[in-house]
Amino acid sequence: MKQDQVLATVKNKQLVEKRRNQMIKGAITLFKEKGFHRTTTREIAKESGFSIGTLYEYIRTKEDVLFLVCDSIHGQVRERLESAMSIENPSVSYLISVIKSYFKLMDDMQEEIVIMYQEAKSLKKDSREYVLKKEREMVNMLEHVIITCIPEKVTKKDAELLANNIFIQGQMWGFRRWALQKQFTLDEYIERQTKFILQALAIEDSASNEAY
Repeated sequence: MKQDQVLATVKNKQLVEKRRNQMIKGAITLFKEKGFHRTTTREIAKESGFSIGTLYEYIRTKEDVLFLVCDSIHGQVRERLESAMSIENPSVSYLISVIKSYFKLMDDMQEEIVIMYQEAKSLKKDSREYVLKKEREMVNMLEHVIITCIPEKVTKKDAELLANNIFIQGQMWGFRRWALQKQFTLDEYIERQTKFILQALAIEDSASNEAY
């Protein structure tokens, strides 16, 4: 987490991390209920378990809290994505397993992802650019898996576009789950989207069938 991008008057780094983790947890709860703009710093402090005065020892503005929330969400996504990407035997089947893991992650963190994309526009330019950089890093992780697993099927340029497609398709389940789940279970959604990806790459469906 980019803790040093947000100034604190407290010098104990462990205490700063502890209090900010409390703050992030409390803020996410409130942002889910009310959104960023309707939530006050006093409410964030109360939900976090300390006073408004204590809150301002660890942040300067409410926008700092939003930045910490967005950074934390990206950190969680990256950590869980990395845990699914220990490439030992690169193959089409492995690529399919990574896509499945990513889509399931987007389902697990649906509310957090929606918060991040709804509210990130309220960040200052440098903070917003930092958050977008973190997103690009995650797309690059997917791109690396694609190139490693099917090097004969894609150019680097195609792999970059495909990685962005997968990234957005996963998030689409989060943004549109309220409508999509009327027609598909999560597993059905993953299976169909994966088949579309494989068909675009002219990869036989047998690889997909083996994975389900």
